[in-house]
Amino acid sequence: MIRTIRIPCIAATSFALAGGHLQAFTTADSDAIFEAHTKTFYRVENGKGWHLKKSDGDNRADFWMQAEMLEMVLDVYARTQSKKQLAMFDELLKGFIAKHGETWERNDFNDDIMWMVIACTRGYLITKNPEYLSVAKANFDLCYKRAISDDLGGGLWWKTDNKSKNACVNGPGAIAAFLLGQATKNHAYTTKAKELFLWERKTLFDEKTGKVSDNIQKSGKVGAFALTYNQGTFVGAANLLGYNSDAQLAAAFTMNSMCKDGYLPASGEAGDGGGFNGIGVRWIARYMRDQKQQATFEPWLQKNAEAAWQARRVDDNLSWCAWPKPTPEGTRHAWGCSSAVVILQAVRPTEPVKQEGAVRKAP
Repeated sequence: MIRTIRIPCIAATSFALAGGHLQAFTTADSDAIFEAHTKTFYRVENGKGWHLKKSDGDNRADFWMQAEMLEMVLDVYARTQSKKQLAMFDELLKGFIAKHGETWERNDFNDDIMWMVIACTRGYLITKNPEYLSVAKANFDLCYKRAISDDLGGGLWWKTDNKSKNACVNGPGAIAAFLLGQATKNHAYTTKAKELFLWERKTLFDEKTGKVSDNIQKSGKVGAFALTYNQGTFVGAANLLGYNSDAQLAAAFTMNSMCKDGYLPASGEAGDGGGFNGIGVRWIARYMRDQKQQATFEPWLQKNAEAAWQARRVDDNLSWCAWPKPTPEGTRHAWGCSSAVVILQAVRPTEPVKQEGAVRKAP
């Protein structure tokens, strides 16, 4: 979800390894960065879990940020197949429902709801826990009903004020609908997924460059700037629905036109942008694996994963979202540190054999 953010100036660049050399990172490093995030930000009480918003406070992470950190936990499970992450996911979902209720119509942001539907449906597809599917289905249905309209040719409104239709709700909405189709075996959800994707493709996607524009206003004016999480969810939906050339083009735009020296663009750690790159990487990496595009995208993704690990603080292994710059001392934000965790789960280590007791220190 995007509120009001400062859009960084980005220059087109081709990916190249700095000095032709990529330092290795290991599965031990992937474990360590998640463990650091958990130690600093995760809390649980009476079986109900949550993430703190920042390292020196007691406020809980916001609705959509918590939804995406639920996905982060599933990303760790996808790599490790450890039941500890599934227990953590269950605690987090119980904590989320205790705070926000079982239905989320009080939240005016439709994208917030779709992010959480994705997390719950992913959880169901792994565990087959019917409670996860029930909450996902109920909230997708209520959100879709209030957000869909024929205005601007279709698509979902971003908020309940119906002023714009944004990539940040239509891409996730398409993914959520597709996953619900898998979970329920109800083809109506798959149909909704395709309709939402095709609307976004027609309205916000540049078929020549692969750029996904952020939004279209009710007036018809397009907000033409691109953000990595919108690129990623477009890639994700395109991949799931079989539009592989579109997925390839959008992923290539992210790599070649949104990065400087091959590095994903930095965002403010405390704002919504702190986790954009993690979302983008999650879906681009899945597309890469599904379609066997490692030769094209893996060196770039591994370069960013290594940069995220090397940028961490030596004393606590927390890494912010502005790699390759070193993570500063002082307060860190759970959301802003989540992108580094996600990329080290989603991207194959360059040195895959885990070495016990060999967690490396930053240079």
